[in-house]
Amino acid sequence: MAQDPDCIFCKIVAGELPSLVVAEDDRTIAFLDVNPATPGHTVVIPKDHHRDLLTIDDDVLAATTATARRVAALLSDRLDAVGVNLLNNCGAQAWQTVFHFHLHVVPRYASDPLTLPWVPAPGDRDEITATHATLTA
Repeated sequence: MAQDPDCIFCKIVAGELPSLVVAEDDRTIAFLDVNPATPGHTVVIPKDHHRDLLTIDDDVLAATTATARRVAALLSDRLDAVGVNLLNNCGAQAWQTVFHFHLHVVPRYASDPLTLPWVPAPGDRDEITATHATLTA
């Protein structure tokens, strides 16, 4: 198993740091976040160290995403969540603070005050069209 001895999530996988595990299989582990956005906020990680979304192997990403979906169903069922945010931060500018790929599974409740930092608003149509041209050239 590929590990980074300085990575806090690798230390959780190795049992060197405590965690409250809610799901685990041979490739992934899911544990409650110690700084939860809402009750039940869970972090899902691959057991192998992968820095971020741009470096993770496709099969490991698929396994991690499948675990996140199982956790989302568990949170919805057991905690009566009415929705779920599935979040990944890739890179420091995108608020990634632990550089081991992870997905946040954040249960949402009718009365929770959580707001995300991005508020959707109409974009500039010409800019969107130019971006599309760049991506499809």
